Amino acid sequence: MPSSPSAPADATATDADTRPSLTVLSGFWPAATFAAARALLAADPALLLVRHDLSGLQEGVVRRVVRNGDGIVEDEQVTLTHACASCTLREDVLPTLVRLARRHPGSDLVLMLPEVVEPESVAAVCAHCPVDGTPLTDLIRIDSYVTVVDAEHLLDALASTDDLKTLGIHAADNDDRALADVVVRQIEYADTLVLWGRSREGAYDTSRLGVLLHRMAPWSAQFRVDADLVDAYALTRQLRGTHRHRPETPGVLNRALQGYALGVHEPQPDCGVVSTVFRARRPFHPQRLHDVLEEVNADSIRSRGHIWLASQPDTVVAWEFAGGGLAMGSLGRWLAALPDPQWDHVCDQRRLAAALEWDPYYGDRHQHLVFIGLDVDPVDLHRTLTRCLLTDAELAEGEQAWRELTDPFAGCFPIAEPESDGADLP
Repeated sequence: MPSSPSAPADATATDADTRPSLTVLSGFWPAATFAAARALLAADPALLLVRHDLSGLQEGVVRRVVRNGDGIVEDEQVTLTHACASCTLREDVLPTLVRLARRHPGSDLVLMLPEVVEPESVAAVCAHCPVDGTPLTDLIRIDSYVTVVDAEHLLDALASTDDLKTLGIHAADNDDRALADVVVRQIEYADTLVLWGRSREGAYDTSRLGVLLHRMAPWSAQFRVDADLVDAYALTRQLRGTHRHRPETPGVLNRALQGYALGVHEPQPDCGVVSTVFRARRPFHPQRLHDVLEEVNADSIRSRGHIWLASQPDTVVAWEFAGGGLAMGSLGRWLAALPDPQWDHVCDQRRLAAALEWDPYYGDRHQHLVFIGLDVDPVDLHRTLTRCLLTDAELAEGEQAWRELTDPFAGCFPIAEPESDGADLP
């Protein structure tokens, strides 16, 4: 199993912080996630665990349960103005955390998210939705986002083509997400990953899952809990007081644009897992790329990144594949195509990343994709994608000719104005 990174070197510098610490637990399998939460409570009875049951969400009701090591502290039914998970976060989760932090100043907090809630959405709410005019982070220090993964069910979830509505667990009426999309986003946003239990296929497959998680989220610390008895104190040392969360780190689709690693290039199989990075400066021919979309993802469990199409040279196109489905959308304009007044809307990190690799002809435009799967052939994959790039002759025709190429993606990626660093995926 890959070694896990240690806590940041500056962790001791924040030990004097008197704010209660918040650890956010997510995971698609509540039994595994709650088992991790119970272990944390066993090690620190004063710890406060906050859970919200969304089973009554469609009726506009959620159940909030707060407990510590001695038992249940609160058990209340909450009526919402609007029946959606994001409303639950704004209307009850954040106010509850603030209230508990004020009422129990000596107790740290653990927030266990419902199975369909993605940690990145929680981070966004924490950053942008004050409680009674006060930012959450003024009262609470977010220590880390932890995702607990059930080893027995992970591969099935990543391969699933089911959507949340079909399963009856959608978070809102307009929630069209797929199960696999939720699982990969929980994994990829985590500061810490916990592989809980064992694969039913045996020790080799359990090790393979550890490699797969490391390929999917190489920036996360990773730990395995596969013993029949859990050492609560050892788990607590691994999951709490780590200071791993960095709120300035972008979401996965914006990582590469801001100069962060999007993945690792490990073309040699490790337990059968391959991760390969494709990068190129030339644009894709839209028709040729469209013709191979199914082929290039055929053996992938996950692919992600951004591309530029010759026919739409202004647009950064997001690429996100999981569960057999590919989503593509707009990430805004390339900086090379951005009007000068809108540069102020772009974060410094992205401008710096673009400047470091600026090309006199292409500007910051480029292809950057990562493919992760079992027994993927990276050589064949790179050859297929390279054939989709413009040839020398097509490149020489210039941008105006590129815009007139046959484009199956025409009209699919409108650019919102002003420029935003956020994704707009269908």
